Amino acid sequence: MKTALALGGVLVVAAVAAASWVLTAPRPLDAATIRAVSEPGDPASGRVVYFLAGCDSCHMSPGQSDPLRLGGGQELKTPFGSFFPPNISSDRADGIGAWSAADFANALMAGVGPREQHLYPAFPYPSYARMSEKDVRDLFAFLKTAPPVAGRAPPDKLGFPFSIRRAVGFWKLLYFSADRRPRPTDTVDIEARGRYLVEGPGHCGECHTPRTVLGGPIAARALTGAPLPEGKGKTPNITAAGLSDWSEDDIAYALSTGLTPSGDSLGGPMAAVVRNLAQVPQADLAAIARYLKTFTPGGGA
Repeated sequence: MKTALALGGVLVVAAVAAASWVLTAPRPLDAATIRAVSEPGDPASGRVVYFLAGCDSCHMSPGQSDPLRLGGGQELKTPFGSFFPPNISSDRADGIGAWSAADFANALMAGVGPREQHLYPAFPYPSYARMSEKDVRDLFAFLKTAPPVAGRAPPDKLGFPFSIRRAVGFWKLLYFSADRRPRPTDTVDIEARGRYLVEGPGHCGECHTPRTVLGGPIAARALTGAPLPEGKGKTPNITAAGLSDWSEDDIAYALSTGLTPSGDSLGGPMAAVVRNLAQVPQADLAAIARYLKTFTPGGGA
């Protein structure tokens, strides 16, 4: 009897372990999405997506100011350790020059690398997952035009258990798997366009939404402000309540110039955001402003 119980216990543990291994496995994009993102992209449109998404803010080579030199390696400090964003230049050996459209889309929208490994969500793929297939393929087309940069970023410096990459699968089960459908980019309804830009390529919630101890976003407090990843300072509340004293024009102007209605300037990480948003159409900034002025957590997020 004892032997049978022990064997049964082993089988239960083995079954749970096997189920956990399956549930936490990387999940690449479906075939239909891969076909859509593999169509030819428009580099000119991709340039706008590039600056909306702020790719250079993390991937630009350190020690220089060219936003298209994307050798990676800038340290990104977080409560879980330091990440070193990779080279995403067109270099075929060290960057993404040899990647297929499927490789790129899986990384951007599913957090799955070309070796079918989980990518850490310091890369904001939970937001990029909401990007339209058109924006993804256009962005990929634009990145192909960036110059190749040799060299690879240093390895991430993460403590246990965050160093266990497979554990990202559990994080995805908690915070990512529920919403993996690309959203259309509406260019007619200004508020819908603003929502798409804020939640998708603009990934505003990645910094402005508070998180749990596991690093998952707290949806009920979306965009209400949060501690900066490096632990110094806090991002502001950018909901309708937090921006109650700002007009839509104030918001759009600040996003493109860095100047606030009170005469202050946006500094810290927002300086890079402003630098990028100065390159996008004013209509997109107006759409972002319209959406933020109407956004209330829990009431349309």
